[in-house]
Amino acid sequence: MAVTPSTMLKLGTPAPDFHLPDPAGVMVSRDDFKSAPALLVMFICNHCPFVKHIRQSLSAFAREYQAKGVAIVGINSNDGGEYPEDSPQKMVDEVKAAGYVFPYLYDETQAVAKAYRAACTPDFFLFDAARTLVYRGQFDESRPSNGLPVTGKDLRAAADAALAGRSVPADQKPSIGCNIKWKTGNEPNYTR
Repeated sequence: MAVTPSTMLKLGTPAPDFHLPDPAGVMVSRDDFKSAPALLVMFICNHCPFVKHIRQSLSAFAREYQAKGVAIVGINSNDGGEYPEDSPQKMVDEVKAAGYVFPYLYDETQAVAKAYRAACTPDFFLFDAARTLVYRGQFDESRPSNGLPVTGKDLRAAADAALAGRSVPADQKPSIGCNIKWKTGNEPNYTR
């Protein structure tokens, strides 16, 4: 497991488009959520200990904030061939086990992860009503080994500000997690 931080995509970046299937083949795109006051795009996977550490709280966050109007999607961009635990078939099991209520999509080509400059799981990108990036970073300061409670404090504060039409503070801390499992030869060369 390589511990990797977010690339911290520049605030104000427009939300890259996506058109991806869930494991049942239902296609979901960014524009399916155009009337939502905010859009949260999360890069997660099934087996990462950092995702497993927050998944119960993440599921609760999704239920709470979808009810407030935030559109939420999870995207798995890991190489499901080399990492079968992240295959679409296993994603079905993960949705049930984690209680996810948001579309959980598979980015087989990894093009969407590259468009968002996603680097780790979990990696969070929150866009306002105009689909401008207002938050990228951590769920909260809890990690599998630091003993801090999982609260979602950072993402909650950002979502609350976005929903209220307030500015989200620009002092944001990177998410930290497992690196995205890139297909051989498909690794991005992000420059910061």
